[in-house]
Amino acid sequence: MSNPIYVAIDTPDLDHAKAMADQVRRHVGGLKLGLEFFVAHGQPGVREMARFGLPIFLDLKLHDIPNTVAKAVQALAPLQPAILTVHAAGGRAMLEGAKAAAAPGTKVVAVTMLTSLDTTDLAATGVVGNAHDQVLRLADLAREAGIDGIVCSGEEVGAVHARWPKGFFVVPGVRMAGGSVGDQKRVVTPRAATDAGASILVIGRPITQADDPDAAARAIVATL
Repeated sequence: MSNPIYVAIDTPDLDHAKAMADQVRRHVGGLKLGLEFFVAHGQPGVREMARFGLPIFLDLKLHDIPNTVAKAVQALAPLQPAILTVHAAGGRAMLEGAKAAAAPGTKVVAVTMLTSLDTTDLAATGVVGNAHDQVLRLADLAREAGIDGIVCSGEEVGAVHARWPKGFFVVPGVRMAGGSVGDQKRVVTPRAATDAGASILVIGRPITQADDPDAAARAIVATL
């Protein structure tokens, strides 16, 4: 199995991002660039990071009317990201348009429910039911729309994988046993996530805030 770990480079500091990528590039499977990085550096910044030779996961969580999202995805196509995120809550037409506009080879995956949210947060936004049920509903929507997969927590990935055996599943909020969970509310260990069916793991602070990020990445790979 290829290395499923995508390290989250969530910083607006390009020099820091490049230094981190250089430190860990031998022991991760890809680089995840989030909204704060993209807002600071745009497409030129993504091209700079692509020079490390690792797949790029562009985590922009696009969510707008279908035409706007399709045009945004089309504008990103020259970057040829390995993975691009949109929000499942944008609806079927938006998801279909995003997939149609993406570059060949780009996996479009839908964010179901942020791992910083729990059932109480859902209720505050008017969503009936628990987090697990909401993720399954949105996963079914994403599958029916013909996109490649979803982003969900490790708590739901097993159930989603059972319903969608050929789906591509991105699991963030991954923490080592006994590690700090930070602002995440639904977390699992890397091994538990992959055993349940995760295709890739997004790991940030356990690697990027370690005293030796490369050693931290190697230690996580060893648990898999």
